[in-house]
Amino acid sequence: MPSRTSSFKQELASWRCCTDISEIRKQSIERRALNDPIAAIEAIAQIDAVPTILDVICKTTGMRFAAVARVTADRWIACSVRDEIAFGLAPGDELKIETTICNEVREHRQAVIIENVADDPVYAGHHTPEGLRSYISMPITLADGSFFGTLCAIDTVPRRLNTPEIIGMFRLFANLIAFHLDTRDRIDQERQAGELREQFIAVLGHDLRNPLASLDAGTRMLQRSVEDEKGKAVLGLMQASISRMSGLIDNVLDFARGRLGGGIPVEQTDRVPLKPVMEQVVAELRMANPGRAIQAEFAEALVRCDEGRIGQLLSNLIANALTHGDPTTPIRVRSTIAGNCFVLTVANAGEPIPEAVLKDLFKPFVRASAKANLEGLGLGLYIASEIAETHNARLSVSSTPEETCFTFRMPLRS
Repeated sequence: MPSRTSSFKQELASWRCCTDISEIRKQSIERRALNDPIAAIEAIAQIDAVPTILDVICKTTGMRFAAVARVTADRWIACSVRDEIAFGLAPGDELKIETTICNEVREHRQAVIIENVADDPVYAGHHTPEGLRSYISMPITLADGSFFGTLCAIDTVPRRLNTPEIIGMFRLFANLIAFHLDTRDRIDQERQAGELREQFIAVLGHDLRNPLASLDAGTRMLQRSVEDEKGKAVLGLMQASISRMSGLIDNVLDFARGRLGGGIPVEQTDRVPLKPVMEQVVAELRMANPGRAIQAEFAEALVRCDEGRIGQLLSNLIANALTHGDPTTPIRVRSTIAGNCFVLTVANAGEPIPEAVLKDLFKPFVRASAKANLEGLGLGLYIASEIAETHNARLSVSSTPEETCFTFRMPLRS
């Protein structure tokens, strides 16, 4: 036995490629998913179960070397190794692909099982290292049908391998590794797509602000010079549209900031009088929606908060009521002091929010109604809930056939 192992090591030394892990790292190959060897090695390293899988294989079969390898048309790369016989392979090391039986596994996508190479009718004359006697290799195939590599084991003595139990175990472990690789790849793709989408939204929002500001300034200048009623009415509609667009852009930017990890920025100040802020919000929305009635009753309150963000929260809640509520009945806005909390409610009549929508109402891109052709992106309530969270407050909703009511409850002091 020692002479066979020694012979195998000598053969292996000339059999291995000269390229090692450090040389791979120097290559200027773009790292993309599992196409890059380094990415493949790291992907396997992140699967916590792989060392246990290799350990179970060795203990179950008696094999003293087991590995997960990335196998392509021209490369065999060790990704994870259990070596109890000092063969000398480590993660990142390579073998000449044309000398490996894994090359046949890649070509035919079938497991190769050799209990004793000397007696095997197919592989007795194969150009493998002299000391190799037993071998098993199972293909690792990803969900899209692409071939990742192999789960393999070798030894310098014959081993009993061609049994349903051993083959089933290898197939199960290979499928488990493929599942983890697919999951990791899918998560990476979704994360990259999400980041690109949200960065695009943020850039788009910034680029829209400058021309919108120019339109706003232009219409305000024209309002001072236009005298006929028709012209004033048209400019009033334009100003309302600009205001609505500005609100949409603000919501989009806040959504992008929150999703990119920065959160919605707030600057809280002590003893803020909220009544003037809320009265201004209601006045602006009444002006922009002259045909709708908004009843407001605000209590005097000094609260620690970001007054601009609380005004935005109220504006979003009233805008939601204007969009989804019954246009023939007034929207009721009220603030009170209840115990140690500031409580703000916005209520409207109209069709109740469907139960299926209610549970996800504060998620992005969800609207309070299933009706089509409604304005907005479905971000207003999401932004409002995020503002509530940053103030250590709670935003809730109740909806019945008689009334839909949003309640914002915030401690007077955080």
